[in-house]
Formats: sequence, structure tokens, C-alpha cells
Amino acid sequence: MNTDVGSTPSRFVGIDLHKHFVVIAAVDALQQIVLKPQRIPLDNLPAWAKTHLNSDDAVVLEATTNAWTVYDLLAPLVARCVVANPLQVKWISAAAVKTDKQDALRLARLLAANLVPEVWVPPQHVRELRALIAHRRQLVKQQTRLKNQLHSILHRYHIAPPPGDPFAVHNRDWWRGLELSPTERLRLHQTLASLIHVQHQLADLKTELHRLSTNSPWKDQVPFLVQLPGFGLLTAMTVLSAIGDISRFPSPKHLVGYAGLGAGIHHSGQTHRTKGITKRGRRDLRRVLIEAAWVAVHKSPYWKAQFRRLTRHKPPQVAIVAIARRLLVAVWHVLTERTADRHAVPQMVAFKLMTWSWKLTDEQRGGLTSRQFIRYALLQLQLGHDLTHITTGKSNNRRYLISPPEEILALFPELAQDD
Repeated sequence: MNTDVGSTPSRFVGIDLHKHFVVIAAVDALQQIVLKPQRIPLDNLPAWAKTHLNSDDAVVLEATTNAWTVYDLLAPLVARCVVANPLQVKWISAAAVKTDKQDALRLARLLAANLVPEVWVPPQHVRELRALIAHRRQLVKQQTRLKNQLHSILHRYHIAPPPGDPFAVHNRDWWRGLELSPTERLRLHQTLASLIHVQHQLADLKTELHRLSTNSPWKDQVPFLVQLPGFGLLTAMTVLSAIGDISRFPSPKHLVGYAGLGAGIHHSGQTHRTKGITKRGRRDLRRVLIEAAWVAVHKSPYWKAQFRRLTRHKPPQVAIVAIARRLLVAVWHVLTERTADRHAVPQMVAFKLMTWSWKLTDEQRGGLTSRQFIRYALLQLQLGHDLTHITTGKSNNRRYLISPPEEILALFPELAQDD
């Protein structure tokens, strides 16, 4: 993409994207039509763009499923290419006359008036992680639906499930051995087979997330999130996929707003009141922060005390949203400042790093042992320098040794803390 900021685009091109075609129109700086709306098959767009777009054009398209592919195609050909937030371009969807041609023209005129609410265009590695997280979420929904179907069979025939997890591997023969009619047995076996298939897919996804967590650019960010109470590897990767690049948020307030966790405000005349959270932002980020908040208030003494204080005056559901918002503020600080959480308990952080390390291969740990990997991450966090071991078990009677700092600093002298 050309980046000559001082030049004014000769044309402002609006593109209305569809599944199999696009509608393109353009206006000049005076809002006069210089390219009448025309419909172009999506397969012909690459050739059309190279022939008809100029290096001093500005292009706008709405964020849709295939927007990133079209953006990647057009951005190198024009001076400026932006993706509009469809939720904020309200006057397009609310127009009295709404056609593809009118939509393309309105987008072009919004761009010419510099009124396009842009969305951040994520790089390829962020897109892939987002797609992977979304795919996992769909598989989890399928797994839940299949388990509910199997439970309904037991309920319908008054059959008590086996003790423990009824869907554990060792209980599969129990399901297959149930005495049912041939028709019901067929339904059960197929549902069970589908469940097993989905569980294998989820296991493969988990393995891939572990691999990604130890590869650039995520490997340098994951430890700073895993240290936070309520954050496991899946939560950390989900948050990173939603945020993408923390530097695009100049303050914690911007990140909170992006997640839709900020409070709404009604201010008109002499009336001023706050409302509930806006919920205008990334739903996946908001949802995973609330889940993490519930874990934090049960596991962390600090967040438990904060939750107890908040619930004196607020319902628990409102209080947990406040905790989620504060956790997101902590996310901004630890990623931006690359520092340990000020409320971190080194022993608890080391335990989480240990469980993470056990799920990685030797190659994914960069050739380090589990003990070395834990110390490496602690040195990244500048945390637990005097910690020598991790205590586990209900009675804290198991001790798991951690490599001494000197051992890792000899391998990675760049981790040495500056005085």
C-alpha cells in the first residue's frame, strides 16, 4: 500500500461485498460520481482491480467473511484501503432506499467525507488464531449437544449413568452394551461415535494451541497472561487472538471499550446516569474475561477479597463483570509493560507454568526440561527469583524442584535483570 500521507486521493472507491460478486462505485473529493456502480463477479475482481484501480485511489469495503482476502488483494494497488465497521455504518442499513449500488456509493461518499469508522485489519497469524478459537467454540457446542442427546436416552429409559464422568473412555463399552431396541441402539451408537470423533478433533485443536503458544509472536506474550488468576492457556490464547496487537490500545480504557465491558452513560441536559456495560465490542473477549473472573474469585485471595467487597453493594453477576473489567486492565498493563502482575503469587504462577510445561513436547519447550522452562518463564516475568521448588498436593507434601536462575541465565544471558 502506498503511504504518501500528503497526497489527496483522486478517487474514493466504495465496494459492497457479496459471496459471489462485488458492486463497485467511486466519487471524487467533491462527492461527484466518477465511476458508476457496476457489478463484478468475484472471480474477475483481481484482473479488474489491476486494470481499473489507480495508485492514488482510496478504497473502502465492509467487514464481512471474505473482507480480509479482498483487502489483501487491493491494498498493494491503492494509496489507502480501509475496512468499515458495519455495525457503526448505521445509515447504510437504515436507508429508505437500500440497494447494492446505493450501498457502494454511500461507502464511497463516507470515505470521501472521512467518516468511515474503520476496523483494525489483523495480520495473517491473528486471523488464523481467531479462526482456530472460533472453530474450537463450535466443536465444544457440538460436544455439548451430543452429550445432551445421550443423557436424554438415559432419562427416557430411566437408566442411571455410570459413576464419575459418564463419557470417559472407560465407560464407552458401558454405553455400547445398553439393552435397547435396535432403532434406539443405532441412534445411541451413532451419537456416541460422533461424540468420540468431536473429542478427537478437540484434542487435536488443543495440541495445535500448545504448539502456537510456543511459537512467535505468541510465545513472548503467553507467560504474561498465564500468570494472571483465572487464566489458563486457552484463555490466554483467546485473549491474544481478540487483542492482536496490544500497542493499538493507548490506554486500558480503550481496551475495556473494545471488549464492551465499559459502562454506558446517558448524559442529556441535567440528567446524568450510568447504565450497564455497553456490550459493544468483541463478544469472545468479554465472555472469556467473565469466565476467568469467576475462576479468579475462587482461586486468588486478592480477587476473592475484591469480589466479597463488591457484593456487599452489588448483585454477584454485576460484581463479576466489575472483576472482569479490572482483570482486563491488568491484561493491558502486563502486556504493555511486560511485567509481572502486582498481585501475583510466585508459587501459584510457578504451578501454572508447570502444568503448561507438562503439556508441551521437548521441541516446543525449546529443548529445555520442564524445570528449566518454568524458570525461563519466571525470569521473563521477573518473578520468583528466590523460589526453589513448587509444592503440590492437598497437603502441600509434594515438592517439584525448579532450575536455579543461574542455570538459565547461563543459557540466556539476555534475561538478566538490570539493576
